[in-house]
Formats: sequence, structure tokens, C-alpha cells
Amino acid sequence: MLKASVIQMNSQGDKAANLQSIATLVDDVVARERPDWILLPEHCEWLGGSSGAPGVAEPAMGGETWTLLSGLARRHQVWLHGGSFYEKAAEPGKAYNSSVVFDRDGREAARYRKIHLFDVTTTDGARYFESQTIVPGDDIVLYDCEGVTVGCAICYDLRFPELFQALVARGAQLIALPAAFTLLTGKDHWEPLIRARAIETQTWFAAAAQWGSYATPAGARQSFGQSMIVDPWGAVVARVSDGIGHASAYTDIDLLDRVRNQIPVGRNKALGRRIAA
Repeated sequence: MLKASVIQMNSQGDKAANLQSIATLVDDVVARERPDWILLPEHCEWLGGSSGAPGVAEPAMGGETWTLLSGLARRHQVWLHGGSFYEKAAEPGKAYNSSVVFDRDGREAARYRKIHLFDVTTTDGARYFESQTIVPGDDIVLYDCEGVTVGCAICYDLRFPELFQALVARGAQLIALPAAFTLLTGKDHWEPLIRARAIETQTWFAAAAQWGSYATPAGARQSFGQSMIVDPWGAVVARVSDGIGHASAYTDIDLLDRVRNQIPVGRNKALGRRIAA
């Protein structure tokens, strides 16, 4: 049984301060909860608007964030799913929004680059156009965490159920979603979407979020928070409400098996087989 923790942050446009906050929060959750696996939020290392991404992007390996996360995983002997940070892309002036996972020895175990980019103007007039500076990934990524198969997604991916169907078809038992959901969309959509994805895939679902205000060149922005862990029945079993903090729960794979046997969605699926035929 894997003990999972989600960390909620209020990252800003100060990379050094954010990295210190990551270290402090990981130290704290390890001391208090002794988890096996920890999830950080999207943009854990720097949050100041995607237009600034190329300026703070790191090499794929060996950058400040990669080195910190690897060292924390090794020092605490935990799995650390490093939220996401900006990774340099081959295209000049562009970056990837990448999740990198480290095992208990600090070795890189998986890397996922966000597939769905947030190109939206919200009803309050705020513009978010990730594609101007972010290159989308195209790989569906899972990894084995000591017998638990973890599927990867990031933030806006949450709105595209076909990705989660692909993850569960490949064996996902726990899905990790680091995020920086906006306050405007989060208050109405965040929890319903997370619970829907957990219910329809019958997986454990861990979502670690940014919370609170942060500055961008276009003005202040607000992240919603409400990091949570949801079981395969769709029940929220752990939550961080407002503020910076963490929450933990045991991800019981026996419960996952019971839910899938009680309502055998995978065996009853029909439309996918018809389309394939």
C-alpha cells in the first residue's frame, strides 16, 4: 500500500525562493507523514506567466530544479513526482512544461511533457496562451512505483478525458496531476473534473495545485488551490483547502480492484471496440 502526499504551494516569480519553499515543504511532509510518494504542483520552481518560460527554462538534466528534486528524493528516500518545471526546447525561445519523477535513490524514473496547452481568454479578460512559448509533448507516460502504475498528466490535460482513458488502458492505477488552475475556472470545475476522471477510470487520483495570487507582466493572477487525493469510487479522502500545505492518504490498490469488480466499466466498454472495428 503506497502512502501518497500532495503539496500545495504559492510559487512566485522568484526561483530561488520557490526552490527553498520546495525543500522546506518536502522536509516537512516527510517529517510529519513519512510518505512513500510525493507530488508537487505545476510550475513549482517559477510562476510568473508563460511568456517568461524561455528565460527560466533549464536543461533537461542537471539544472537547479532537477538537481534539487533528485537530491531531496535521495536524501529522504522517497519517490518525488516533481510537479512541473520549464525545460529548454530545441526551438529557440520555446520550452516544455515537464514533469520529472525521481525514485528513492534520486534517479530519474519518468518524464512527461504537457500535451494540452492552455490557450484561453477567460471571462474576466485574462489571457493565457501557453503555445506562444511552450512546445507540447506527444508521449503518453506511465511509470512503475514499487508495484503501483502511475499515469502522468498536467493541469489543462484534466479537461481531455481521452488522455485518461489512454492511461487506464495502459494500466494506470494512480494518476498524478500537478496543476496551477485559475481561481475563476477552479471554483466551478476543479473538483468535479478530478472526481469525474477518478470515477470513469476507476483509479486513485492525486492532484497537487498552486494556490493564491502571483504576479505576471499582464497583471496579478489567482490560483485556486484545493489539492486533493481522490479514491477510485470518486470520494475525496485528503485535501488541502486554502493556503500552503500538504495532505496524505494511503492508496489502497485492493480498493481499486474492488471498485473495478463491483462496476466493471473496463469489461463493459462497447463504443471503443466498435470504433476500432
